[in-house]
Amino acid sequence: MATDEGLPGYLNPARSARERAEDLVARMTVEEKVSQLVHEAAAVERLGIPAYNWWNECLHGVGRAGIATVFPQAIGLAATWNTDLMRRVAVAISDEARAKHHAALGPDGASEWYFGLTFWSPNINIFRDPRWGRGQETYGEDPYLTARMGVEFVRGLQGDNPRHLKLVATPKHYAVHSGPEKDRHGFDAQVSQRDLRETYLPAFRACVQEAGAVSIMSAYNRTNGEVCSASPTLLQKILRDEWGFDGYVVSDCGAIDDIVSGHQIVETADAAAALAVRAGCDLNCGCTYKALTIAVQRGLAAEADLDRCLHRLFEARIRLGMFDPPEEVSHAQIPLSVNDCVEHRELAVEAARQSVVLLKNEGRLLPLGAGASSLAVIGPNADDVEVLLGNYNGTPSRAVTPLDGIRARAGEAVTVTHVPGCGLVEAIEGGITEARAAAAAADVAVLVLGLSPRLEGEEGETNLIDKSGDRVDLGLPEAQERLLREVAAVGKPVVLVALSGSAVAIPWAREHVGAIVATWYEEAGTALAEVLFGDVSPAGRLPVTVYESVEDLPPFESYDMADRTYRFFRGTPLFPFGYGLSYTRFEYRNLRITPTTATAEGQVEVSVEVTNVGERAGDEVVQLYVTDAEASVPVPIRQLQGFRRVRLEPGATKTVAFRLQPSQLVCYADDGTSMVEPGRFLISVGGGQPIPGGSAAECLTGELEVTG
Repeated sequence: MATDEGLPGYLNPARSARERAEDLVARMTVEEKVSQLVHEAAAVERLGIPAYNWWNECLHGVGRAGIATVFPQAIGLAATWNTDLMRRVAVAISDEARAKHHAALGPDGASEWYFGLTFWSPNINIFRDPRWGRGQETYGEDPYLTARMGVEFVRGLQGDNPRHLKLVATPKHYAVHSGPEKDRHGFDAQVSQRDLRETYLPAFRACVQEAGAVSIMSAYNRTNGEVCSASPTLLQKILRDEWGFDGYVVSDCGAIDDIVSGHQIVETADAAAALAVRAGCDLNCGCTYKALTIAVQRGLAAEADLDRCLHRLFEARIRLGMFDPPEEVSHAQIPLSVNDCVEHRELAVEAARQSVVLLKNEGRLLPLGAGASSLAVIGPNADDVEVLLGNYNGTPSRAVTPLDGIRARAGEAVTVTHVPGCGLVEAIEGGITEARAAAAAADVAVLVLGLSPRLEGEEGETNLIDKSGDRVDLGLPEAQERLLREVAAVGKPVVLVALSGSAVAIPWAREHVGAIVATWYEEAGTALAEVLFGDVSPAGRLPVTVYESVEDLPPFESYDMADRTYRFFRGTPLFPFGYGLSYTRFEYRNLRITPTTATAEGQVEVSVEVTNVGERAGDEVVQLYVTDAEASVPVPIRQLQGFRRVRLEPGATKTVAFRLQPSQLVCYADDGTSMVEPGRFLISVGGGQPIPGGSAAECLTGELEVTG
């Protein structure tokens, strides 16, 4: 198998990555092959294959590998509604990841845990229910927003070098996966074919077909009876046959063992491993695939099944440059000095600035002006580093809490006092009395409340209230709600800053507090202070619906989309998806739909003029929604199908154009078949949804007629 140059075929860069992978796999014994199918892949010294740990994380920065730039948690990145920014963040993350990898390689080329090049991000599950603790990892509740953010994240991680991948991105968890956490190892998510195709799969499809994701992670649960990590429907029929995916699938950690212990589909590890391998799961996060040696001996799986998986896995490693000299891999030259560099830290602050959502500003309490010469900063989240980070995080070299940011920005001209008032969920003796006194002595009280990764997260991560990681209700913890009301009763102006990884129901605050700011798990007290003092006009938009209470929601265990998210919820939300205020005002004019009559195969251009009619510069998030007004099958009330974040100086006008593709007008039959039906569509463009109170600016609506 040697080449003319005397090199083994798998080391010959003149060959394709697939040819090199096939050559390498052909040289391996069954035992060696099995050793490469678990995430802690062993070294095969006789072939020069170094040990490699496939498990790495970069949800919002390189995770669990020491000091790194910590960007806003994924839900905060979604709140920016800025795809260009998302790409820049992903590129910065990939720079740091590459640098860390090469600096950490052992003398034998081995890669340790959390220092590899294969990253299990992004999480593009749909945040269908705000009780799900891992919703903070997602890009929110909407398939279109999730897809657009996910595509840019994948592209930024994997790079655009035609020969070598920068990293491997792994969209997860495929598919129909969003809680309850406590049931995930044995739960069967029953979902209609319409909901599957209309809601749960579009972001995965976009990441595969548009961004070229090299890897996909399968979920713990079953979907319609099939274990996701061993599902012929998901892994072969849809992923590979329909979408043309040619990368590899990795199981979620321990998910292959769940086939035995959780789902109880089979009785032995070798049977579970064989079932998953034959279905198309190539790599096991865990050790159950070590039983594949027995599975082959028993005839449950063939050696050809192992080869198929290994061809995909080694093709990825070869494309990453792992079998090429480092000097021939451009990404290998990225210096370690990029890690946590000034440029990346500034980018993280910019992302945080763009993520801040202003929910209420009665009487223009914000920005804080000359009348606020003293501030009382109150609340358990005001000076807590842990609440800044979210889950799957790296370690920041410096952490700026909200209190730190406010003090730094206030300077000597503003007196800032701080009292916690209460704990995250518990009262503090004398805490409310102290908080009321601080508020009474100040011009403005800034209450920094909300949730924490200790209250919402992955199964087993949280240590307060619900141990599963999910939330039991939507409101503030009782101790914080009491603190809020007691401080407001003092009579001083109150600004509520709510930190969280999801929607927080604050109906009392909406009625009784002057200003409300929503922010996320992010190391960015600087950005928050800039918004509060008016250096930055807020322009973040909600990537989720904020409901009044848990009573507005269907059962958590139901994956039926009826009455879930803005697309199907027929009630009145506390704050709607896409909502966010500004310190300036925008007006929309001259909505144009060209043509106004189109065929089901034709493209349609939609444009609108946006003018900043306020007195200061600011960003506007222009949103386009489509309503199928004459569908013959059930369809969403409306769907986001375009958005653009634009910056406008006072008095400036910008024409924003969108191009609607036929795929954005589809509806789904009962069997999941997509179609574009003739009929009338409503096209709405504005600063939010076309509903009362749905945007900070007007929303214009026109009609499109689709012919047969």
